[in-house]
Amino acid sequence: MEIAALTYPFDHRILLTRKKALREELLKNSNLLEKRVAILGGSTTAEVRNLLEIFLLKEGIKPSFYESEYNQYYSDVSFENPSLAAFNPDIIYFHTSFVNVKTLPVPGQSPEAVDDLVASETERWKSLWRHCALRYPKAAVIQNNFEAPDIRILGNLEGIYPHGAVSFIRRLNEALSKEIVSYPHVYMNDIGYLSSLLGLERWYDKNFWFSYKYAMSFEGMVLTAHSAALLIKAVFGGMRKCLVLDLDNTIWGGVVGDDGVDGLQIGKETPVAEAYTDFQRYVKKLNERGIILAVCSKNDPANAKSGFQHPDNILKFDDFAVFKANWENKDKNIREIAQELNIGLDALVFVDDNPAERVFVKSQLPQVAVPPMGDDIAQYKTILDRSGYFEPAAISDEDLKRSQYYEQQNRRQISEESFSDYGDFLRSLEMKAEIASFQPVYIERITQLTNKTNQFNLTTRRYTLAEVSAIANDSRYIKLQGRLSDKFGDNGLISVVIAQLEGTMAHVQLWLMSCRVLKRDMELAMMDRLIEKCHQCGVRQIKGYYFKTAKNAMVAEFYKNLGFSLMESQENGDSIWLYDIPDSYQNQNRYIETVSVAPKAESI
Repeated sequence: MEIAALTYPFDHRILLTRKKALREELLKNSNLLEKRVAILGGSTTAEVRNLLEIFLLKEGIKPSFYESEYNQYYSDVSFENPSLAAFNPDIIYFHTSFVNVKTLPVPGQSPEAVDDLVASETERWKSLWRHCALRYPKAAVIQNNFEAPDIRILGNLEGIYPHGAVSFIRRLNEALSKEIVSYPHVYMNDIGYLSSLLGLERWYDKNFWFSYKYAMSFEGMVLTAHSAALLIKAVFGGMRKCLVLDLDNTIWGGVVGDDGVDGLQIGKETPVAEAYTDFQRYVKKLNERGIILAVCSKNDPANAKSGFQHPDNILKFDDFAVFKANWENKDKNIREIAQELNIGLDALVFVDDNPAERVFVKSQLPQVAVPPMGDDIAQYKTILDRSGYFEPAAISDEDLKRSQYYEQQNRRQISEESFSDYGDFLRSLEMKAEIASFQPVYIERITQLTNKTNQFNLTTRRYTLAEVSAIANDSRYIKLQGRLSDKFGDNGLISVVIAQLEGTMAHVQLWLMSCRVLKRDMELAMMDRLIEKCHQCGVRQIKGYYFKTAKNAMVAEFYKNLGFSLMESQENGDSIWLYDIPDSYQNQNRYIETVSVAPKAESI
């Protein structure tokens, strides 16, 4: 839900006085994902909790909270804690800061001794991550790093001498960053960056500390809570996928239909032209890390395309997966963009220089994020970046190849139009599928799919990286991952099935597939492999569950189409299905060649 007070730039005074009213307004949303968040603080956390709650509600997450007693973050996870165990957190957030660094170097201490201090302090935090993994294996962990101290006893030498506190904190942050990659369930909330963004004089509030033991100013808490909320949203798959852009006076200065290509402001000839170039460069980087780009412009199509002929453009016409340039209302075009990409409206961010267009799209399509870009192109990059719409929990190879996937998809659609028989088209694709049990190299991508896939998703269960890793090594589950390629390219890992074994019954807890491979028989290839696995495990029946959501109506008849019998149907649309596995099963997939994988990658 977009509320002005909760969009960048934040006014911390408004948030301080209106947080209760904002909470009540946000709770009117009936489609909230409920999550349990444990805040383990090294300082007072009451206001952090309040701010985190409203930012999470804005992102569609309704949190319930456990808060540690003051400065009890270490003992809460290092020792048995019945209260925290009963709470069963989905997220453990260590809200710590510079005041919680246990030991700082002293003047004159040798470089070797300082090295030992860095190693010791790093190990102390790593031990907390290990305790979390042991005691709360399903929880994702968010760890603050550390801001610089507010005073420098050694002046500028603080950043040079090994025993300087500034130098020590810098090295500690670097050490934690290197170590955290070995703990896939741990994510870093970079308050070191946030404090530099705000400025240390505004970050610290000594009166707040002496009076209430808040380790940072309220303004600092706003940035910290917002950043933590973005991370939590990303962990549960809330990252938006597509940036929809207007053209005239948005990615270049001027109106191409009036000013012509040569009259556009782009390049380095003027400060305004350079600002547009800078914004295009930022958008290009988003695209390179996997964000889909689309155009929605009120324009003549030929004129709109001609704008990309300007030699100083960073963005090219081919960078856009969908190009809508016409005189239709923009809400209609944006709906079509979502449909063509097979993604939800809540995966889109719309950027337009025209405030009237922004207001209209926001009123018609409340699921679409519409940042308040203002009228200064020099601030566009900052506004989009600080808003955090595209905050990732991790970047996978699949993300980096996303633009390539959509380019290949366009070629498939063009090819399909030349066939009168759909079966002939599928044969022409020369599809190959690799279907195997979960493999370590794909655990991150599997987690990502479980949290991002909404339409072709029978149960919409969400899993953390720790949970997927645990399932991958648990013999009580059949767990299948599916990759699909064809003559146009590799679609990547696009399907996941998780079935829990109970005697001779397999309960399908998760069955999902990327919508970009719909109607290719991939679901049938996955079914064939599931039956094969069931035969190996002595399973005689498969029970499938369909939990209706606002987005997955397309798979309501999925199990029926696979030959399952309806066992139970609920008034809310949920249903339970049963499949009796025959001794002699005939594969249903007709068009995909399944490729074997190395035996060492297999496990039941």
